[in-house]
Amino acid sequence: MCLSAAWIAAAAGKRDRPEANAMKAARLATLKFFALLFLLVGLAGLIASAAISTHYLVVMPRAPAPGPTPDEYRSVPRSIHGVTIYQTAKENRLLNTWEFTSVGIFLVGVVLSVVYLEKWGSMQVPAGEEEEREFAEGLR
Repeated sequence: MCLSAAWIAAAAGKRDRPEANAMKAARLATLKFFALLFLLVGLAGLIASAAISTHYLVVMPRAPAPGPTPDEYRSVPRSIHGVTIYQTAKENRLLNTWEFTSVGIFLVGVVLSVVYLEKWGSMQVPAGEEEEREFAEGLR
């Protein structure tokens, strides 16, 4: 019991150092900033790709359409809301890249958010630990 009381007092002493808390707070603020940045940029990309898909649904032909050159031949099918439209290989590649990159950026933001919440939660004083620290200080 005495060993755990000493350990609690030592942990409380580390937590009470203002320079350590300031450094942890600065790192947490940076982590929070990047988590939000990645989440918002990824979400904006997903919204933009949905807007492009909806625009393609209105503008693109619903049957393969010949173009002036073989590169502009709309032969690549894409299903949007159950409707098949045809686009060029370049348009397909661009939209796929946009969608997959946005999802990847968003997932990085989710991971950073989980790390932030885990670290933020570990900095909070658990409810019972405060009473234990007062008890440990009373033993001195």
